[in-house]
Amino acid sequence: MTSELISSKELAKADPVFGQVSFDDHEQIVFCNDKDTGLKAIIGIHNTVLGPALGGTRMWNYNNEWEALNDVLRLSRGMTFKSAITGLNLGGGKAVIIGDAKTQKTPELMRRFGEFVHSLSGKYITAEDVGMATEDMDTVREVTPYVTGISESKGGAGNPSPITAYGVFMGMKAAAKFRYGSDVLEDKSIFVQGIGHVGEGLVEHLVNEGAKVTIADINQERLEEIRSKYGATIYGGNDIYSEPMDIYAPCALGATINDDTIYRIQADIIAGAANNQLAEENKHGKILQERGIVYAPDFLINAGGIINVYAELENYDRQEIIRKTENIYNTTLEILDNAKVNNLTTNAAALNIARERIETRKRENSK
Repeated sequence: MTSELISSKELAKADPVFGQVSFDDHEQIVFCNDKDTGLKAIIGIHNTVLGPALGGTRMWNYNNEWEALNDVLRLSRGMTFKSAITGLNLGGGKAVIIGDAKTQKTPELMRRFGEFVHSLSGKYITAEDVGMATEDMDTVREVTPYVTGISESKGGAGNPSPITAYGVFMGMKAAAKFRYGSDVLEDKSIFVQGIGHVGEGLVEHLVNEGAKVTIADINQERLEEIRSKYGATIYGGNDIYSEPMDIYAPCALGATINDDTIYRIQADIIAGAANNQLAEENKHGKILQERGIVYAPDFLINAGGIINVYAELENYDRQEIIRKTENIYNTTLEILDNAKVNNLTTNAAALNIARERIETRKRENSK
């Protein structure tokens, strides 16, 4: 064996997909590379039993390609359960583009990405996510019909962020009803971590209801803007997790509930828009249950966005989008009650319902 060859032991360590902790019997992983535009992207298709895999494209300056792969695996898996538990006939998929959205995103890069999406013949349908905007989806639409969240002027449902925020607000109110016996959020101390488009929308709903809202973000200019706009308080400390609060709303990137933070969290309720908030869902879901902290499963309460873009595929109107999003309140209450009765973590209770719907469809398809 020459020095250029990799031993089987080394190859096992370097296994790029199947060896990932986040790999969960994904159906397909597509690596996309284009030298001319600088595109480096990964499309993850987790499950298509219920329908085509729909999920947004995230552009992020990952530290390395392993981090990007892990993110797309976790996100695409989450989309499967998000669609299943929301009652949508969609599977789970997601895409990540490696790079700085502010400096490296170009129309040419987006069109080339759209061509890769098109090559999958509708098995994956994309939409916007972190680092993307509605106009980027309009650009992708120039080369493929397999994209949602395009501008309303072009026949689309537009930016899904306001509906996502509204769904999180509904889920948060349901969690409050479960925990306090009332869903009124007036005078509740709520910390919103991450004030992008969805975080801002949530802040607006909370302020309008009279909640005491504290905001945190890495972008100081954005914090000042949101404080000026809504009167929220900017968090000035250095350990948000240890702060006494009624509700913690993580609305930035995932895995903020982890070994380092979970025992410091002082909130009664965790309900936010971020995907994959539990770094290790079984372990950390159990700890939250033991500590008596009510966790509203993220893939349930942040489903407003996919409800919004799904309207483009099913041709339902704004009124139906709102109705489906408001139903997140009822589903959240059902899951929290189910978890309590069956002594399950709320995350496990939600996953069980989602998986059962997928398995039922799989049995129907096999007949």
